[in-house]
Amino acid sequence: MCGIVGAVAQRNVVPILLEGLRRLEYRGYDSAGVAVINGTLQRLRSAGRVARLAELAGERGLAGHIGIAHTRWATHGVPSERNAHPHVSGTVSVVHNGIVENHEEMRRALRARGYAFVSETDTEVIAHLVHAELANGGGLLQAVRRSVAQLTGAYAIAVIAGADPSRMVVARMGAPLLLGLGDQENFAASDTSALLQVTRRMIVLEDGDCAEVSLQAVRILDARGHVAERPLHVSQISAEAIELGSYRHYMQKEIFEQPQAVGRTLELAAGGELANLFGASAAEAFREIDSALVLACGTSFHAGLVGRHWLESIAGVPCNVEIASEYRYRRSVPSPRTLVVVLSQSGETADTLAALHHAESLGHVHTLAICNVPESALVRAARLRFLTRAGPEIGVASTKAFTAQLAALLLLTLALARVRGRLGAREVAQMREALCAAPAAIELALATEPQLRVWAARFAACEHALFLGRGVHYPIALEGALKLKEISYIHAEAYAAGELKHGPLALVDARMPVLAIAPRDALFEKLKSNLEEVRARGGELYVLTGADASVEATDAVHVIRLPAHCELLSPLVHTVPLQLLAYHAALARGNDVDKPRNLAKSVTVE
Repeated sequence: MCGIVGAVAQRNVVPILLEGLRRLEYRGYDSAGVAVINGTLQRLRSAGRVARLAELAGERGLAGHIGIAHTRWATHGVPSERNAHPHVSGTVSVVHNGIVENHEEMRRALRARGYAFVSETDTEVIAHLVHAELANGGGLLQAVRRSVAQLTGAYAIAVIAGADPSRMVVARMGAPLLLGLGDQENFAASDTSALLQVTRRMIVLEDGDCAEVSLQAVRILDARGHVAERPLHVSQISAEAIELGSYRHYMQKEIFEQPQAVGRTLELAAGGELANLFGASAAEAFREIDSALVLACGTSFHAGLVGRHWLESIAGVPCNVEIASEYRYRRSVPSPRTLVVVLSQSGETADTLAALHHAESLGHVHTLAICNVPESALVRAARLRFLTRAGPEIGVASTKAFTAQLAALLLLTLALARVRGRLGAREVAQMREALCAAPAAIELALATEPQLRVWAARFAACEHALFLGRGVHYPIALEGALKLKEISYIHAEAYAAGELKHGPLALVDARMPVLAIAPRDALFEKLKSNLEEVRARGGELYVLTGADASVEATDAVHVIRLPAHCELLSPLVHTVPLQLLAYHAALARGNDVDKPRNLAKSVTVE
């Protein structure tokens, strides 16, 4: 969560810092702040959005050649100017992402040394620690190294000090941080998007790294204090890819980018052995495994539930799917012949990373990351990897990353089925051909937007909604309910339709809309019976179905018929109307679609 930007340059860095925060605001937007050194340390903070901070900076003429900035998603302490970063101790200023788990112990020790605390945050501990260590000599880099050695938890920090105004020091452990290299200017940030305005040349720091950033160079020390060389990456993301363009919201833009995102992801299967898409040793690993375990959170967890259907029914691989934040806190039965698949859009999701490390500690040797960010911690940690090609996803509510994950799981299913002899070459070729139709099928689903606007207006007037699905579409119902909750703040629940009679039917009345995903598949007739149960209780139905399905529209049964498509692609196609429904319901309620309350995009804390 939260966003960090830092800069050292021969020009005024305040515009760079503020633009970086604007691009990182999807990571947190309850308060923001900036600190620069211009003769003295100057700090400016505000509750609320980055736009307000920019106004204040302009009014006060804030300027400097070195500075740090932060946009916050609150963990410790309510959203307020007092709790906003940067935090200061003397002439030391710090911005921080993550959670310091031993902050109470450190707070007591620092109070005993005479330090006064003015915020409720764990971050203020770091500022006082660095200040105390700086007084012990050795310069800012060594003071930061000695300080972080006393911390327990996750952190990415950037530090400047009036006593040493020519350099910034950064450090990371369990939270993302990267350096940007310019010409006689250098930068740091928690995300690539913040730095594309100034450079494409970036270095991703490893856990335990501490780096000194000056005009001329960056110097990186590893966890042991040794000088370290980290690879230089040239980002392939264009600055235009993270701009809003003609769209009203990033979520809207990303919903409509799904044909391209899914198409680019599936293009990888155009030729050659499918197993090679997952790494040079994937084919050998796929032959050795006898089961799969998917670990993920939120939307990615729902993708994993869909993947389980495919892996078991097509590839014949038994599959469990677990919420990553729960997996590491229970006693499981590990098997070295299990393929552990971790799913994450950002690749920095703290719970998913921790779950992967836990799985490895239990002896799982076959690990695969499916992720959207090449330089992410998850991709670097797993032995096998598959990069979706969704492009940058800025909207907090995930859309195109989800459908790209589904596309990746389809390719994994086909690769496993081929390597394990479950499908022959001809069958795989036929399925590959069917997948080529995915972008066009999603385009047709997007064309239902006018009808979904009408549905959304009705949902927006309600406080509760029920989503139903069966089989592979039950996880899609879960995802639809999550999207509606995230951005419209309507309480929505999803159930396997056969479970209605085991409790949820008690909730059904004319004031609770019930949305059913009802494609004409093997479970269609059974689902129709479940819908009759809703109608018999006076419920109002909203049904997504096929062009040839025998569901008749009435005053209390609203039907959208999706164009014909391959059954294999059905989860991807049915996802799109649910995203549009949530988007337009949120608009109808006047909500900030891209920045829903209490949420942030990249969940880098447990």
